Amino acid sequence: MSEPIQIGVLGFAHGHVNTYCDEWNKNPDLGIQVAAGWDHDPERLEKAKQAFGLQTYAEASALLARENIRAVVVASETSLHAELVEQAAAAGKAVILQKPMALTMREADRIVDAVNKHRIPFTMAWQMRADPQNIRMKQWMDSGELGRVFTVRRRHGLAMGLQANFADSWHVNPEYNRDIWADDASHPIDLLHYWLGVPESVTAEIESLYNPRIPMDNGIAVFRYPGGPLAEVNCSFTCNAAENTTEIVCERGTIVQNYGDATSCNVPRPSGSPGLKRFDASTGAWTASDIESPPNHGFRIRGLAGPLAQFLRGERAALASAEEGRTSLRMVLACYASARQGRRVTLDDPMISQL
Repeated sequence: MSEPIQIGVLGFAHGHVNTYCDEWNKNPDLGIQVAAGWDHDPERLEKAKQAFGLQTYAEASALLARENIRAVVVASETSLHAELVEQAAAAGKAVILQKPMALTMREADRIVDAVNKHRIPFTMAWQMRADPQNIRMKQWMDSGELGRVFTVRRRHGLAMGLQANFADSWHVNPEYNRDIWADDASHPIDLLHYWLGVPESVTAEIESLYNPRIPMDNGIAVFRYPGGPLAEVNCSFTCNAAENTTEIVCERGTIVQNYGDATSCNVPRPSGSPGLKRFDASTGAWTASDIESPPNHGFRIRGLAGPLAQFLRGERAALASAEEGRTSLRMVLACYASARQGRRVTLDDPMISQL
């Protein structure tokens, strides 16, 4: 086997990066060595040093100056993404960027411009695009075997909004992030982008219903695709438990997924209950997929380490390009534009660039 690719991590704010690092360290066959790290938070950086045995740097520029570091994972607070990607791109490093891409369209433009100017390999770290069940559902829709797709509903939830201490986290600090909707509803919104492409418009309602220090904790957005389908994202971040995650209504059948997110995957479920199944009108019967639901959501997050390693080794394309990441951010921000104006908005609505 060839020498492992040495990578650095720019920021450990987003907890998922710790899972990737753990998987890469435990599985040498993935060909990734986590060699260096930077974080503006000394305590976070020290924890990463102890956990992964990496060399730490007080300045991101010093890490990027190492010639043997071929790639970086940017998992800092969202407000730092554009600056860090620009530095990494100028240093010629491949970049894996954690979600959400940026706070604003202006910052997203900076990221796209840096990637294109320096022609670096780049991918967004979208876990839902690597999930085997989500890939299977896309295959079923794209194949046309169930006919036209009429409606898609994706429910997504977390219980973080019910936890008082989450109000003190960077995720809801406007200096670092927008709010919990922008932070985590971005997952299912990007999934619609992956499944269905770019919508024409969105109608959305987003509200702060529980703790005002954790704003925008519940929302519903309906994306309109000309000629169909209509696609709904329904997110609650004050959700203790759920079951149904996805429902796709087609001309000749229906696709149902249960246990597809943390609030449904991490709670007890009936023994032997299939996670993904489809109803075929031609046979009048349900058929369960052979792709089982994992025992908890941590398995889904760990499942991204392999595809990211393949990307860095040049064995697969990006999960999502910088341009795709920017479009997904536009879809997220369009939800705010719709909710604030109280109407359906197109994806070129002027408010989107002003947010």
